[in-house]
Amino acid sequence: MSAIELRGVEKSYGRRKVLSGLDLRVEPGTFVVVLGPPACGKSVLVRLLTGLEAPSAGSISLRGQDASGRSPAERDIGYVPQSFALYPHYDVQANIAYPLALMRMPRSEIEPKVQKVAAQLKIAHLLGKRPNQLSGGEKQRVALARGIVKPTDIFLLDDPLTGLDFKLREQLFDDLKQMQQDLGATFVYMTSDPLEALALADRIAILDGGTVLSTGPVEEVYQRPDHLRAMELLGAPPANRLDGVLRVRGGQVLCDVDLFRFGVELPSKEAAVDGRPVQVAIRPQHLGLHPDGAGLLRCQAELVLEEDLGAELVVFLRAGGRPLVMLVPHAGRTGPIPEVVTVGVRPPDAVVFAADTGVRLGQGSAAHV
Repeated sequence: MSAIELRGVEKSYGRRKVLSGLDLRVEPGTFVVVLGPPACGKSVLVRLLTGLEAPSAGSISLRGQDASGRSPAERDIGYVPQSFALYPHYDVQANIAYPLALMRMPRSEIEPKVQKVAAQLKIAHLLGKRPNQLSGGEKQRVALARGIVKPTDIFLLDDPLTGLDFKLREQLFDDLKQMQQDLGATFVYMTSDPLEALALADRIAILDGGTVLSTGPVEEVYQRPDHLRAMELLGAPPANRLDGVLRVRGGQVLCDVDLFRFGVELPSKEAAVDGRPVQVAIRPQHLGLHPDGAGLLRCQAELVLEEDLGAELVVFLRAGGRPLVMLVPHAGRTGPIPEVVTVGVRPPDAVVFAADTGVRLGQGSAAHV
């Protein structure tokens, strides 16, 4: 039995379609991150799941039961909004306790629950303070505590760490993962930040254009995304894109992107169409300077710009008139980057997608001269 299942869900506002044919299945006790750019439908999806709005088409099931017609209270879902939305005239303890008070839970049961969640989020020392006495990070922890204190098994978190600096977010990553594991609950977390998705997710769903493009365990979606757009969204900096074309020669399928040619492993024989336009995507971290070893795809490139991020260097290049972005760890540098360099990539790290649909076709198998 799934904790959440959406089948063919659509949502329109007049002529504007926000969600289209959306399918998503969330298993109990998992931490699922829904990753997508702004305005892709994440917040609308939250409103549908919580019962604040109804889908235009399709079905939503919670805990194996059809949720149609159920009110937000009847759906029994914990919710953490994007904004803090704390009550300024309540202290921290009363803010956290508010959802339990609405449930008419006895005060003798409320206090230990508030104390427990406050200790888990390291805000027990703030229980007597008002929101105007808290920092942004402290307010966010209070908002998380108020959403997670509810005794339920499904929680929706709508981009709750937005606006916080990365150090604060990193601290909360560990707290959220630990809380989810301690509760054994299902967490569905909405974000537009690929780093948050990679840090938090057991499983991930890439949402764009109103539909799920790729879903599965985070490592699987990262390494073998079903769609080009999914590969672009799950990674920072985004994957490099190169225009190419398939060539079928004597039963062998090659991909030509001008910079290099390589054999392609295609699971589907129908995809092997001579002259088929494709897009080849390569993650910046898979490109290497001064590549050493046999079987690599190599090309020359001109240095355009460097950005030092401390642990690594973001290098902007131009190869054959095409822009490339590469990540170079400082530990792997042997000196200044010259104006003209040779870069290389392993063939399996070159992922091939259909140019017209963006659907994944296969990946490189071997360099070809």
